[in-house]
Amino acid sequence: MPYLILVILWVLFYYQHSLLASLNIKRKIKGWMGGHYIWYRLLYTIFSTVFIFGILVYSSSLDQYDILVKTPTSTYLGYMLASFGTIIIVKSFKSFSKKKFIGLEPHDDLIYREEFVQAGLHSYMRHPIYSGTILIFLGFFFFEPTISSIVHLAMLFVYLPFGIYFEEKKLIEIYGSKYVQYKKEVASLIPILKKKVH
Repeated sequence: MPYLILVILWVLFYYQHSLLASLNIKRKIKGWMGGHYIWYRLLYTIFSTVFIFGILVYSSSLDQYDILVKTPTSTYLGYMLASFGTIIIVKSFKSFSKKKFIGLEPHDDLIYREEFVQAGLHSYMRHPIYSGTILIFLGFFFFEPTISSIVHLAMLFVYLPFGIYFEEKKLIEIYGSKYVQYKKEVASLIPILKKKVH
């Protein structure tokens, strides 16, 4: 039962993550918030951060059972994967404004359109932040191979096809045929060098 609650919490987190990022919901929220909508991104970031922190606190309170034997090799692999994932996420943020992404620079994202990024890691994969997150979760599993960590990883894999679908539906609405072409040429999560966009 405790692990079922953990699964439900992840479902709720990922559901709100995609729901609150959708253009239709943002338009409705803007209608309600009016001029204060410029703070929506920051509120969204705070809410999501508190939510995911709550999930991690809850999972750490559960009885932990190792499902793999921990070895120095698995620990090293965990560190390596998580570090590589962190590097990918950090590098992917170089292509756009971190302050706007987090919400520290108030703006109306329904009016202000971010430049369509195809440079850096985005020229090799469409969703480097998701790729980095996978490596971090995978690294955490090898570092701490418990039931909780496999639930974290499994729920991420379950969510990603839906998350990518809804995110790209939004991006196609924003950038149109430009994004459709980009989608044809660049891999989603695993970089394929021959498809690099110039």
